[in-house]
Amino acid sequence: MRAAVLNAKADGKLDLRDDVETVEPGPDEVLVRVRATGVCHSDLSVIDGRLPTSDDALVVGHEGAGEVLAVGDRVHTVRPGDHVVINWIPSCGRCPECRNNEAHLCMSFMADLFGKPRFRVAGQPAFGMAGTGTWAERLVVPWQAAIPIPDDLPFVHAALFSCGISTGVGAVLNTAQVRPGSSVAVLGLGGVGLSVVQGARIAGATTIVGVDPLPAKHTVARQLGATAVTTPDDLPAVRDAVTGGRGFDYVFEAVGRAATVRQAWEMTRRGGDVVVVGAGAPDDLVGISAYELLFASRNIRPSVYGGCDLNRDLPRLLELYRSGSLDLDSLISAQIRFEELDDAVAALQRGDVLRQIVVFD
Repeated sequence: MRAAVLNAKADGKLDLRDDVETVEPGPDEVLVRVRATGVCHSDLSVIDGRLPTSDDALVVGHEGAGEVLAVGDRVHTVRPGDHVVINWIPSCGRCPECRNNEAHLCMSFMADLFGKPRFRVAGQPAFGMAGTGTWAERLVVPWQAAIPIPDDLPFVHAALFSCGISTGVGAVLNTAQVRPGSSVAVLGLGGVGLSVVQGARIAGATTIVGVDPLPAKHTVARQLGATAVTTPDDLPAVRDAVTGGRGFDYVFEAVGRAATVRQAWEMTRRGGDVVVVGAGAPDDLVGISAYELLFASRNIRPSVYGGCDLNRDLPRLLELYRSGSLDLDSLISAQIRFEELDDAVAALQRGDVLRQIVVFD
């Protein structure tokens, strides 16, 4: 089958192959035919080495949707023919985090990320990004990672619920629990950042400022609910104008860089929330002194996967989508073929696209 492989020590170069294999699904696993998969900034961070990964070959991609082809003997949640979205943080339902309604913090399957290869490349074991590997025509995942969806949901839209929508909207509704009438700023207007903008609108925020260095993204942000847009350099002036210099109630960082987290901190009012959504590099340290951490009294709230449990949250997100409250088409810059993945990664590096969706035919 076709798959995009990051070879060990390959200096960030994708290898688009047609000879990759999956392992046979085990008794608790599901074989999925991937029908659509997003090109997310986290994928780029893996390719360029900002996010840590395996020293072995890796099939890239973590945001996808498809059709179940086969299930293991102990799987009863889905069956062949079902449509599913891929949940890249599957929850066991038994650990303390799951029992505490924090399924997004479940670590039960994390040991498998680089301990249980589910692909073979040129006869050698290979892993899937985030335990998935959606830039492949087929993949094998635990049954907890295959979340059923209605058959009438288009795969190109369904893929966005696998990461972008869940992460962005979830950061607003689950992590920050934005209150009606609040002021919000969103740093970074990619697919996740624009999902945050939509989430803030849905939550009833009355001031929503979208921030990005690329003016082309400002138009889409306004369409999706931003009441103002600006560049990072002009953000302090906009903050003063719309909050009277007080600062925003919530600032969402959707870039994944220490400098942007620091700017989010400075733009937040005393007692407000800095919500870190972007996935940053392990060695990119945020500089906040112990003094200001105490006396500024701002809250730093990491938002892993938007605090989502897809089993719990997907029905609500689908309801928002079907009611027209979630605009998915405006997030999709292009539907592309597998053979165009190199160009898609380059476009993401330039920053001139939102979400590109690979459609496997």
